[in-house]
Amino acid sequence: MTTKQRAYLKSLAMTMDPVFQLGKSSMTPEFTKAIDEALAARELIKVSVLKNCADDPKSLAVILSERTHSQVVQVIGRKIVLYREGKDKNKKIDLP
Repeated sequence: MTTKQRAYLKSLAMTMDPVFQLGKSSMTPEFTKAIDEALAARELIKVSVLKNCADDPKSLAVILSERTHSQVVQVIGRKIVLYREGKDKNKKIDLP
């Protein structure tokens, strides 16, 4: 992913609300599966890491991206933005 594409995805993610919240139970297989399904449906998602989650958001982002075969667009504070190119041509985000 180029820096131009990453900047474009960041601008799209700015107006988005978090789709998931990662809390005390941290990473479970069910949570990973739900993220995977959301990426298949939307391509770009935002995840909020709650304060009661003891894990570091940056390390959680890396783990999530590996498990869901996606890319980390950005981690700001306790928000993670993930992107995975979709297969449906009608729902695709056109990257510059």
